[in-house]
Amino acid sequence: MITVEQITFNPFQENTFIIHDETKEALVVDPGCYYPEEKQRFKDYITTNCLDLKGIISTHSHLDHVFGNHFVMSEFNVGLTIHKEDLQTLKMQSKTCEMYGIPNVDLSPEPTQFIKEGEQIKFGKSVLDVVFVPGHAPGHIAFISHKDKFIINGDCLFNGSIGRTDLPGGSMEQLLTSIRTQIFTLPDDYTVYCGHGPSTTVGFEKNNNPFLK
Repeated sequence: MITVEQITFNPFQENTFIIHDETKEALVVDPGCYYPEEKQRFKDYITTNCLDLKGIISTHSHLDHVFGNHFVMSEFNVGLTIHKEDLQTLKMQSKTCEMYGIPNVDLSPEPTQFIKEGEQIKFGKSVLDVVFVPGHAPGHIAFISHKDKFIINGDCLFNGSIGRTDLPGGSMEQLLTSIRTQIFTLPDDYTVYCGHGPSTTVGFEKNNNPFLK
């Protein structure tokens, strides 16, 4: 069984997810730790739970989701996996930080591996399916555990809302299509872990999300 630990980091209140199973092997999804105390909190969770961190997997590479990439990769000697179409977003990190006036940023290293829709990510005894969900970012992907009935969907679908589409590479039409074809096709009882705010369920959003009525 996969344990999903959600920790909220940085000025953008981004949700970082540390996922691990009974083998103690772990992955981190979108490490957003920015302040020194946030990096220490991340490290403390890994060490306190005796986890063997195997790598970073990114839903997408907007600045708030990659603030911690450099720290995690150097501290734990792990690689970074993203979708190839998201490399353009990752390369904009420095410019975007300047635009938002975010100082003292350790820029993310280059990815060590690309992954695409239809592939699987394995750690310990667990498997995540990768789906392509562009619209918020051009290379946005999400991770599904059918065994444990959840999706970590980044900034596509939120509790009662959806991701913004006014950033470079964004598309409202594409985002709504991604949600309807890749998320709303999951069973209603699947938990949806979001890049910001509280988690929700597929069924709740089908019935209540005002953007998808």
